[in-house]
Amino acid sequence: MKFKSKAHANIALIKYWGKEDEELIIPKNNSLSLTLDALYTETEVEFIDSKDDIFYLDDELQDEKHTLKISKFIDLFRKKSNNHDRVLVKSYNHVPTAAGLASSASGFSALAVALNKLFRLNLDKTELTRYARKGSGSASRSIFGGFVEWEKGYDDYTSHAKKIDDADWDIAMIILVLNDSKKDISSREAMKKTIETSPLYRGFTESSAEDIKNIKEAIKNKDFKKMGEIAEHNAMKMHATMLSSNPPIMYFKPDSIRAIEKIKQLRKDGFEVYYTMDAGPNVKILCRDSQIENIVKKLKKDFDSKQIIISKVGNDANVREI
Repeated sequence: MKFKSKAHANIALIKYWGKEDEELIIPKNNSLSLTLDALYTETEVEFIDSKDDIFYLDDELQDEKHTLKISKFIDLFRKKSNNHDRVLVKSYNHVPTAAGLASSASGFSALAVALNKLFRLNLDKTELTRYARKGSGSASRSIFGGFVEWEKGYDDYTSHAKKIDDADWDIAMIILVLNDSKKDISSREAMKKTIETSPLYRGFTESSAEDIKNIKEAIKNKDFKKMGEIAEHNAMKMHATMLSSNPPIMYFKPDSIRAIEKIKQLRKDGFEVYYTMDAGPNVKILCRDSQIENIVKKLKKDFDSKQIIISKVGNDANVREI
């Protein structure tokens, strides 16, 4: 048996930043994201006669350290199924890895749905979000398409993701890839340092609860302006916690600031555009699908066309036998 899965990356509009439980990856606050069609991971899995799992990423055999992380994730499925066979994993990222574009989210989501089939577990999507969460927190949200909320919960069972809305009301996103190299400091490390040293962190988590409530109301009412304003403010609050860490953590680059100023000008010019940033220098633009062509024309005056990724809304993760 051999299975191939596909899962899309997601970009959080209300950010997940910090863990309540490091081992189970239970977050400090609820988060909400938009799944993107243009950024995705495809993964193939099959059983092999071997004493160890084998992991290829983009056709490159991974070292022991990277394979161990995948093996620990596969162990969850081995334990549940009582099948201890080794697995060959071939994963292909159509997302720049470790550049703040959620490659781990699509990667572990794709692996979760593939392993579910391989080990014949028949887990439903809600349960799959719990498994994906243990590989990468944001992977829980990539099990679903559209707008997705990850409920932080308080234990392994209650911390899961759910679809909020199909996002089929003229929604799209433009990603400005300003720097696709590996980050100097990983999200995991930055989260830990922020929690330990930022005097602003408590305010971020407390206000995020109100942000979740308000953005869900905006989505329900299809209020694009309110949704965009909340997303912008939440992202900048998250970066403020990092800037106030000791020592300060800054993911902004000069081009990040330039992009934000460009988006503000586009808004003044009548375009419905709002920005967000994750733990990386790249800027994401929440926009109307119907306005994308004209927005991109304007962006190309300041940015190279190779830096611009246009994305519609992504679907649920899926898997098939090959």
